[in-house]
Amino acid sequence: MHRDDRVKTAILPHGHSALRNRRVPQLILTLALVAGSLPALAMNPPTSKADASPAPVSQGAGVLALAAPAAIASPDTAPLAAQLAALQQAKDAPGNTSLVKTVLQRAFSLLGTPYRWGGNSPDSGFDCSGLVGYVFRTIGIDLPRVSRAMADEGTKVASRDALAEGDLVFFGRRGHIDHVGIYIGEGKFLHAPRTGRDVTVSSLTSGYWAQKYLEARRVATGG
Repeated sequence: MHRDDRVKTAILPHGHSALRNRRVPQLILTLALVAGSLPALAMNPPTSKADASPAPVSQGAGVLALAAPAAIASPDTAPLAAQLAALQQAKDAPGNTSLVKTVLQRAFSLLGTPYRWGGNSPDSGFDCSGLVGYVFRTIGIDLPRVSRAMADEGTKVASRDALAEGDLVFFGRRGHIDHVGIYIGEGKFLHAPRTGRDVTVSSLTSGYWAQKYLEARRVATGG
């Protein structure tokens, strides 16, 4: 037996061998490393599943701020009775010709008809130009199908202050027309606003549509 082998297998007090005692320094080193890592674990605890969940959405001002564009895009909140009263008052205005009164009466009868893109009849629903085209066809005036082409018809109204009942009013942004309605007097107009809304009356003097107004045309002037 070699001398090195005798050292490794020598019996020590309490029955331990030199081979087993060689593991003691390794164990001490491992314990020291674990102890050194405890402060780091205490400062940066593992993320639990609960911590990983997204924070609840605030129900405060942030949500209200997001809701504002929807309110701007849906400004037509007047009760139907108020809309009918305004339209009736405009229809009965003494200065209107019989043709203009007929336009207003036909428009009046379509209040509440659902919006439908591409629609041009009471049965299928209306988009904005489909509504205007339908009303004027009932009095024998054929208008182009789209709003921007309608803006080339009739006579241009000099200013918003010069509007008269039955005029076509046009809306858009950056000079590009994308919407049309029928002016009914008293600073109001009738139109088919957008998907999810019915034919309704809106203000031309304040709010969303007042800001989008571009111009007006007069096509119904007969007696």
